[in-house]
Amino acid sequence: MQILHELTSLFTNADNNIIAFANAHGPWIYLFLFVIIFCETGLVVTPFLPGDVLIFTLGSLSTTQLSSPLNFWVLLPMLLIASIMGNQVNYFIGRLIGTKILSLNKPWLFSKEKFIQTHHFYEKHGGKAIIFGRFIPIVRTFIPFVAGIARMSIKRFSFFNIISAFLWIGGLMIAGFFLGSIPIVKRHFSIAIYTIIVLSSLPIFLSSIFHKPNKKTKKKG
Repeated sequence: MQILHELTSLFTNADNNIIAFANAHGPWIYLFLFVIIFCETGLVVTPFLPGDVLIFTLGSLSTTQLSSPLNFWVLLPMLLIASIMGNQVNYFIGRLIGTKILSLNKPWLFSKEKFIQTHHFYEKHGGKAIIFGRFIPIVRTFIPFVAGIARMSIKRFSFFNIISAFLWIGGLMIAGFFLGSIPIVKRHFSIAIYTIIVLSSLPIFLSSIFHKPNKKTKKKG
């Protein structure tokens, strides 16, 4: 229970708490971080886990020293594998559930026409959705699930899954690694974290403002 309590505390004052957790539990930190990224990308019930902030923070705290419990060259491939596996599992869960839903033959639940439309959308635009969705909290957890329901081609999904993981994990880890060493970023690390939260949430905010339902034109009588 003590370890679980410490794990949940990683998400508040992350930079100090992650170091404290790593010092207390050593290599176990890698397993916990793997599970966090895997769950955020692989389970639709855990979209609230702090992916962007955590990855950037880990990049800024990691070193290239093998003796360090937060080694950049261990974290980078480990988190890449966790995010790829998570998305892939999420996709197969969605695919299984989609098959079950269609077999029920309940049009009010998920009609065959709706399924065909969704399938065509993901075959045409699924790659972009997977890549851009990686950088949007909550959305990134649901996109692979819906792609599975829509029965997007496994090869096509897997390809974009790997590309998006490298862009997301690699981009944030490298940014954290280099920017985190800049003195002004170190002094104002909390501001940098809040900036990441705002930027990653911006697409959802802008979408809610500018996406308005079309108003029905009034008939001239």
